[in-house]
Amino acid sequence: MPFPAPADQVVIITGASSGIGEATARRLARSGAKLVLAARRTDRLEKLCAELDPTGSKTLVVSGDITSNADRRALIDAALKRFGRIDALINNAGYGQRGPIECVPVDSIRANYETNVFSLLALTQLVTPLLRAQGHGRIVNIGSVAGRIARPMSSIYDSTKHAIEALTDGLRGELKPFGVQAVLVRPGFIQTEFGQVANAGWAEIRQSAGDYAPYIDGFLAKSKNLKRGAQGTPDDIARAIEKSLAARCPRSHYNAPRHASLFLFAKWLLPVCLMDHILRMEK
Repeated sequence: MPFPAPADQVVIITGASSGIGEATARRLARSGAKLVLAARRTDRLEKLCAELDPTGSKTLVVSGDITSNADRRALIDAALKRFGRIDALINNAGYGQRGPIECVPVDSIRANYETNVFSLLALTQLVTPLLRAQGHGRIVNIGSVAGRIARPMSSIYDSTKHAIEALTDGLRGELKPFGVQAVLVRPGFIQTEFGQVANAGWAEIRQSAGDYAPYIDGFLAKSKNLKRGAQGTPDDIARAIEKSLAARCPRSHYNAPRHASLFLFAKWLLPVCLMDHILRMEK
């Protein structure tokens, strides 16, 4: 069965209350898609829904915690009850855990994987049988350039995105015989609340960082300067997601904005020792 045109699609977006998820909801709403918006912050979702779809005829808000099995099932059930089917799942929910591996508590690492990887997997497992049964569907996973280019002080978060790379690649082959496509979108540096959340735990980690503390301070200062020179907007990523849903045969990977592809090319081109030197941001 052919994949529906954008105006006829039913799309679930996780992490839809801000940043890339919100921008994607805005862009897909303009195309006429029916949207199921999921996040924990109900007030933001309802405000967005009222703005995009005042009558509420094409947009459904489902608040909940993506790490909760009950909430994930409730999300799928609500989408089916309201619209009768699901055409696409955009796995966008996630956050960044920063800090040297030695200093980040294992429980914090587990929590990052629970949100970024295991919840994505669990929600995908719930949706996949529905997509296979109807003979079409798209699963769009939001990875990161960081999934290919791991950085000091961000290796935990980056490793979750590296896992999503492998999961998406494997899923793509598994689902192709059933008419279902798995797509990976790799954002570069994007101006969202994501960085604020990722940096929120720095103060606590720095207190126990010991010998790492001076390095952390210098690294943060340099990374701010780097990001000022290479930042995109959430709509850059929303545009890539829209392309992946509108294409008859979507690409396996979409990189956005332009600097994302440049960074990945540099990773391929440069020797490891030189790339490591750049990532450490040493003079």
